Amino acid sequence: MAATPPPGVDSGYAWLRLIVSVCLSMLGGVGLWSIVVALPAVQAEFGTLRAGASLPYTLTTLGFAVGGIAMGKLADRFGVMVPVLLGTLALTAGYVGSAFAASMGQFAVIYGVLVGLLGSCATFGPLVADTSLWFAKRRGLAVSLCASGNYFAGAFWPPVISHFMETVGWRQTHIGIGLVCLVTMLPLALLLRRRPPAQAPVAPAEGGNRGTNGRTLGLPPNVLQALLMVAGIACCVAMAMPQVHIVAYCVDLGYGAARGAEMLSLMLACGVVSRLASGWILDKIGSRATLLLGAALQAVALSLFLPFDGLNSLYAISAIFGLFQGGIVPSYAIIVRESFPPREAGLRVGLVLSATLVGMALGGWMSGAIFDATASYQMAVINGLAWNAVTMAIAAWLVLRGRSYGFGMKATGARA
Repeated sequence: MAATPPPGVDSGYAWLRLIVSVCLSMLGGVGLWSIVVALPAVQAEFGTLRAGASLPYTLTTLGFAVGGIAMGKLADRFGVMVPVLLGTLALTAGYVGSAFAASMGQFAVIYGVLVGLLGSCATFGPLVADTSLWFAKRRGLAVSLCASGNYFAGAFWPPVISHFMETVGWRQTHIGIGLVCLVTMLPLALLLRRRPPAQAPVAPAEGGNRGTNGRTLGLPPNVLQALLMVAGIACCVAMAMPQVHIVAYCVDLGYGAARGAEMLSLMLACGVVSRLASGWILDKIGSRATLLLGAALQAVALSLFLPFDGLNSLYAISAIFGLFQGGIVPSYAIIVRESFPPREAGLRVGLVLSATLVGMALGGWMSGAIFDATASYQMAVINGLAWNAVTMAIAAWLVLRGRSYGFGMKATGARA
């Protein structure tokens, strides 16, 4: 029998807090997408190869990954408002500072440290973990909506950045981004002062994945954590190829950076739809099955880049890719929430979501390096499919293991 949620859980305030979190995630998520749009202009100005121009994205996502763990731990101790405030100030400093970079090395370091390590990371994992503590009945939907914040960022920021880059240049555009973050995010962060309601640890009968002797699915907790992190890295190596390189790919094909930015925006707008739908699916069939479904659909969408490269085809494939892969990342957060104590939510969710960013960083760099070696993105797509197969294998094994331990497709922990 499900435990009675503590006061404040599933309340009107919880939904208001979710809206604020989504807005913060959308604004702070600019750090993951600005360099994707700016990549061709930065590469041209500093005269680097494609792999070198991908370095700022790689350092930013690696910084995001490391910082997400630290910010999650900070949120567990002091509440989510503290890391969000720190992230806001770092984003402002990072974007203004990057506008004055004199070399690719300076630009990459500023992005990696201020935008990634100390900035955008505070507006993803910590907010997702915090949201999971405020919902019980609709946890899957709420977490998926919060996790959509960076996709809202991907739908909103690329066309805006592309427009201002064409009119005032990439340096002035970066200064503008920093100022927008400062004036919009600071007041929103202050609305998150209230700490999450106290919750009892997940009990064996309620946790969906929780077994005996502190084990989950018959595994030591840290083993399950490691498996989820490996799956997160692998799926996002695959995810990075179109998301990081679609703008550059369109430039190479002669369609122009603006068309690529539109495709990226379309991809991520459809990703929002997918993540919201995945929230409903998560609450119906469970987190492990949703992870397997998302990874399988991502493989189908990614494979479509192999035979098609026409302008209309790429618009369609971008939409399909967004619609097919949005349920993957929220699944990790729900699996963690079902399997570990609430007091560890920030750290545990931060670890697995940071692993997905490691995958994005690795995949972004690998795709650029493969392009430099082959003058084509075909092998980069095949490389992504191979990594995606690792995620599918882990997800399928977790589904089968859950059944063998008596847990059905839907985890009862969604209501714990």
